[in-house]
Parts: sequence; structure tokens; C-alpha cells
Amino acid sequence: MPPPLGQTPGPREPHLGQVSPGPPGRTFEELRDRCLRRGVLFEDPDFPADDSSLFFSEMPPIPFAWKRPGEIARNPEFVSDGATRTDICQGELGDCWLLAAIASLTLNPRVLARVVPPQQSFGPDYQLWQHGQWLDVVIDDRLPTFKDRLVFLHSADHNEFWSALLEKAYVKLNGSYEALKGGSTIEAMEDFTGGVAETLDVKAISQGLSEILRKVLDRGSLVACSIEARNASDSEAWTPFGLVKGHAYSVTGTDQVTFRGRRVELVRVRNPWGQVEWNGPWSDDSSEWRSVDPSEKKRLYHTALDDGEFWMPFADFEAHFDKVEICNLTPDALEGGTLLQWEVAVHHGSWVKGATAGGCRNFLDTFWTNPQIKLSLSKEDGGKEDCTLVVALMQKNRRKLKKFGANMLTIGYAIYQCPGQDGHLGRDFFRCHASQARSKTYVNLREVSGRFKLPPGEYVLVPSTFEPHQEADFCLRIFSEKAAVTQDLDGQVNVELPEPLKPTSRQQETEEERQFRILFEKVDLQISAEELQEILNAVLRNTKNIQFKKLSLVSCRNIISLMDTNGSGKLELDEFKAFWARLKAWTNIFFQFDGDKSGTMSSYELRGALKAAGFQLNNNLLQLLVLRYADERLQVDFDDFLNCLVRLENTSREFPLELGAPLSGQKSHS
Repeated sequence: MPPPLGQTPGPREPHLGQVSPGPPGRTFEELRDRCLRRGVLFEDPDFPADDSSLFFSEMPPIPFAWKRPGEIARNPEFVSDGATRTDICQGELGDCWLLAAIASLTLNPRVLARVVPPQQSFGPDYQLWQHGQWLDVVIDDRLPTFKDRLVFLHSADHNEFWSALLEKAYVKLNGSYEALKGGSTIEAMEDFTGGVAETLDVKAISQGLSEILRKVLDRGSLVACSIEARNASDSEAWTPFGLVKGHAYSVTGTDQVTFRGRRVELVRVRNPWGQVEWNGPWSDDSSEWRSVDPSEKKRLYHTALDDGEFWMPFADFEAHFDKVEICNLTPDALEGGTLLQWEVAVHHGSWVKGATAGGCRNFLDTFWTNPQIKLSLSKEDGGKEDCTLVVALMQKNRRKLKKFGANMLTIGYAIYQCPGQDGHLGRDFFRCHASQARSKTYVNLREVSGRFKLPPGEYVLVPSTFEPHQEADFCLRIFSEKAAVTQDLDGQVNVELPEPLKPTSRQQETEEERQFRILFEKVDLQISAEELQEILNAVLRNTKNIQFKKLSLVSCRNIISLMDTNGSGKLELDEFKAFWARLKAWTNIFFQFDGDKSGTMSSYELRGALKAAGFQLNNNLLQLLVLRYADERLQVDFDDFLNCLVRLENTSREFPLELGAPLSGQKSHS
């Protein structure tokens, strides 16, 4: 049995603002034992029972009281008669998307047991998948109530609490109850399974949808469906057939029934409201059921209850619903044949304004600066000529950041064939080459995924936002039937510094060098940081085609530190001549990468300019340098460029291992 797709080797990349799954250094068992020893009930310090855990943009409309199950029901139970889809009834929160996912989760006991460990009794321990890793989420059992009734998710059985506590665990992971307003069912499905999502346009599938649904449900996949709301007034509007637009439903089964001598295909759907059902053919009270054998009705669990679940003809399902969302535990759920052991590679990265947030291919000048992942496909699928891939790009933590004004960004990706290409690909490559594959569209959902068949070869995958300069962290998952070699093209650091210039004799000096000698003879053949500052500021202010403010005294001390070979604290003539040659080379590089000849350089060009100067940096280092040296317009002046190079070269000499270079030698490769 293949491991859950969410389990990937190696440590998870740290993430700024990550929710703490529980008090630091304490497991669920340790917390339980500590509370038992003290004779107290656990209170979660990371998710307090107050208004801050409820809303971030408004005050509660009614006074909520946080109560434990024993204060709400006379005989409370964690699970009563098993966890079933009837245990999920929506409360006063617009999170039908989450509830539809929980209802689907109950159809797969093995997956449910991972999310909700069955051995606990009001235990606070849940497991949720986030960006490639399963997290233990620890909560207490205090829940928001009004007049002794649960305000949010609740079970139809008022003394059962597992579903309300699971909702609370998911709320903690995302920051507050308000953060769950509005979403995509597939988002929660992935967090419950670590699976990979695919979205189907019902109207675009000419045939075979019923077989797809039967197959994925048989394989334990979670399935949801919805009717598109064309405008704001359509959202949650009822159709004449009792269906709700812009609302998430769970697909809980498919079957066939004999009716008047012919077989009719049916699909079972559930409304997480726990009420409001389809009222057309084969609805709970429809006349069709009166012609069905009682044994068939029993097999199909047909009941005429207003519990939110109903059967409907498959033809009507196709006519009324627009979208089906499927969360596959393995990517072959939509394919024929036997289950496969899929290979998965996970890459974490960031789009940072001014450095790696280049936008889509429409923005050629910056598109090439996006993170790039090299993909080597060497083995075809068994018996086929192509290699099957499922690529899933997920933006991280946007829901948790809603309280700071963050929304889902519009994201997508493109795949380019690049035989014989090494290193980060530049602008010219993308100007001359079209993509071999790409996401169907750029969309403002948490994840965009797609299935592709590509011939064996070398490829580069470029994830991006649609617009440039938009910041987010992302997780990229690549599933393949055969092992694919992936490499982050922006993860290498390579420092290749020029050999120091040999001093020229007086007879070989140029006219410029003779002028330097005259100057140095006036100051005892060496200059201090203050004198260097005066010289460089005077020269650079008069240099055409660069915007220059002023070199600080600290910058000049850094230059002396870089070039001072004998530890005198000053620059001698030969040291100054070596620096002057370096300065002219750096000036030419600056001119080369000042594309619009404005006298400043776009921070997106910093990667190429630094590489020309001998520094190939990874994305983390590049992002730090942009934060330090670019202005609010994402421009780098020449003095900042000079300071950056001096700082980098000093660091590479003094702390070579920290920058990625070996300890000795002028030319180096990491």
C-alpha cells in the first residue's frame, strides 16, 4: 500500500506565521497526563476561548458562551453510533465547503481514523495535512454556544461532538472561525487526506462522468459538486428544484435501480445544511419510489427524511450541477487499470517582490525571475511512449492571513522543454521558446493542478502568480508514474571571483595609473577611509548614465577591508589600482543591466548582474539582498549596487562556507 501522498521525506521548510499545532514541546499524551495529574481540564493557550478566536473584522452578533460538551448535553458522547455524514449540520458560519469535505470524509473510515483518532474521548488530538506534512493539532473541547446550543457545526444528534471539535481544530489551523467564510471544498479535502485534487467541468464532459464518479468513490476519493453562482445575487439562491447555487454539496454514492423494467442511474448528494433537498424525480417523496421493490429501497438506504441527503437521476445531475471536485488519494483514480505506486517530489518556494515575483509569461521582462524547477523524465509509463505527470501548485497560508487583508492570488505554471540547458534560464530563453504544457488557466484558488503526458526529456517548470510583484509562499507537488528527477535551479550558490591583478611596474603604468601615483605620493602612498570616500564620491558624481547619491564612510571602510592585503587599515597604491579595475568592471556590468538607461537597475535584474560579477546566488540570498538594497520602486542605484558587491565579496572571503564557497582558492564552486 503506498504511503499517504502528504507524507514526504525530509524536514518541512519553516514558514513565517505558521500556526503552532500545540504548546511547544508537548504532545497530546503529555498534555493529557499533566492535566490528569493536576485534576484540571486542559485550556489551550494558543487558541483562547474568546472573541479573538471567533472574528477578526467584526464583533460577535450575539454574546457567545464557550462551553464544554458536559455543560451542553446531559450525556455527551464524542462519537455516537459511528461517525456518519448525518453528523454534519451547518451552523451560523459560511463554511459549507468545509462541511461538504467532512461529510465526504466519513465515507472513508481509514482516512477518517487518521484525521480523527478513534481512541479518544473528547480528546483534543487531530491530524491535518499542510503543505507536505501531517500536523498534530491540539485543541481543548470548549465550543462557542448560544443558549446552550452550538453556534457553528453540529451533529443532528445533540449529544455528539466529534464534528464540532474537528471544525474547531481546522479553525485553529487557519486562525479564526471567520477565516473559514467562503472557500473551495477541495481545499479541505486535501487537508484531510494529503491527496491531489482535480476539478471537472460537468458541461464539458461529453460522456463517462457516471463511470468516473463510480470509480473514484470506490477508490476512497472524496467528491464534491456545486452549481455556479453567476453573480452575487445568485449566491445561495434556491432553484425551483430545491438546489442551492454557489453552495458546496458532497457526492456520497452512485447506484442503479430497476424502474418499470429498465435500469436508472442515480447519484446520491448531500447538502451540509442537513435540510433543503432536491425535489425533482427520485427525490425523497417522489412517486418513482412507490414503484421500487422494498428490498431495493432498503439497499439504497432510501428514507423520506429532510436530512439534506437525496438521490437524483444522473441525467438531472449533469443538467443542474456545473462542477465536480475530486480529491484523489492516489493520482490514478481517474485512470483505468490497477492502483500504481506513484512517485512524488515536493518543492517549497516563495514569490518575493523585486526578486522572484515575476508574474506570468505576459510579463516577459520579469517572468524569467520566477523560481524554476528542473524536471528530468527518463522513463516512459509502462507500455507507453509518454510520461504521465500530475502537477499541483498550492499557495500557502492565505486563509490564515485573511485578517491582514490577504486574499487568494491568481496562480498557475508553465512547463518548458530545455535540452542541454543548465542553471537559471534567462529572459532570452523564454522569448524564443513556447511552453510544452501549462495549467489550464491562472485562477485565484489555493491550488491549481493538471495532468499531462510528456515525452521523456529535460524540462523546466515555472510556477508564478498572474501579475508580477505579488508575494506568497508556495508548495509545488509533482506526481509521476516513474521516478522523475527534480532539482531547484535556484538552490545553488557558486562564487567565482576574479584572480587578483598583479601590480604593474612604473614603466608599464597607464596615464590614469600615473595620475593615481601622483595623488598617492602627496599622501604618503596610502589613503584612509575618509580620503577614499572623498575620491570616490567626487569621481562617481561625475560619471555619466548612473544615479549616484553618496558612498558612506562605512562603505569605504568595507572597501578597504576587502582590498587591504597587509592589514594596515589603509589602501596603498597597488591595492587602490586593483580596486579601481574592479570598480570599472562593476560599472560596466551596471550599465549592461540598466535596461532602460535610467541610471538605476531594476531589482529583478540583480540576479543577472551579480552572476556577471561572479556570484550565482540562491533565491533566499537574492531575496535578502533585494530587501536590503532596492528602494520602494524596486530600483537599485549604483552606490547600493557597489555596496552590495563589496559586502558579498567580503563575506565570501571571510565566511566562505556560509555563502557557499569552499575555504580556499579564488575560483570556487559549491
